[in-house]
Amino acid sequence: MADRDRDTLGKPRNARPRDRLGRPLAWGEEGFPTMPDDLDLAPGAAITEAQRLLDHELPFHAHEVLEAAWKKAPHEERGLWQGLAQLAVAVTHLLRGNPAGAVSLLRQGRHRIVPFEVDPPHALDVTGLVAWADHLIAELDAGVPPETVPVPRLRMP
Repeated sequence: MADRDRDTLGKPRNARPRDRLGRPLAWGEEGFPTMPDDLDLAPGAAITEAQRLLDHELPFHAHEVLEAAWKKAPHEERGLWQGLAQLAVAVTHLLRGNPAGAVSLLRQGRHRIVPFEVDPPHALDVTGLVAWADHLIAELDAGVPPETVPVPRLRMP
């Protein structure tokens, strides 16, 4: 087993190759490129990039972008960014065939973004995202997984 890759400060990095949906592959296999560990985007750029990735069926990568934004966000916005990252991971779980994991993350993400519904920052469509999550939760709870996973729209139209 290979030692864990670490940066110059000794912090673990995620160097293991991954597939398109973020599943770990065996060491030495060719993986799908992931986001850099030190990704640092302004909020608007992070939202734009996450939407682009979601639109291209790369929700795991969108989650990484949103998680990087969450880690750098001001304290009062951390719940929002964490919730957005959880919604992206929920899509990842759906595409991986894990509806139970998707429902759990949809509920957690929804719970975290709801407080921002009245005055959403960064032109985020929090009301639309809540409705999107509620619709998916209802379908999955009824045992009717969608034939295609609907892509969430992060910004207001």
